[in-house]
Amino acid sequence: MVGLLYISVALLGVLAALLSLNVGRMRGKLRISLGDGGNPDMLNAIRAHANFIEFVPLCLILIFVVMNFYGPREAGLFAATLLVARLFHAGGMLGLVRFGRTIGAVGTIVVLF
Repeated sequence: MVGLLYISVALLGVLAALLSLNVGRMRGKLRISLGDGGNPDMLNAIRAHANFIEFVPLCLILIFVVMNFYGPREAGLFAATLLVARLFHAGGMLGLVRFGRTIGAVGTIVVLF
């Protein structure tokens, strides 16, 4: 099950990169170099990326810290749950998944606890 942990962490890294690229894409499309320019779509892209950066590193650190206590199988399940939660959250923030933001936030907090 250690494989699930590493795959989930790698995919979280890919998601971080995609969210970052989305902010850059939106900046180019909307010609906004700093801030959100008062554009709600730009703000959502920025917040989707920022919220990921605010929560995921702490969750991953905690998962790795408790891995010796819970074991690699459970750590892998925590990481996979975090990945699914963050996919829902990003999808919700970007208007792609209905109720995704709520589902993702709850899932992230469950992992954090």
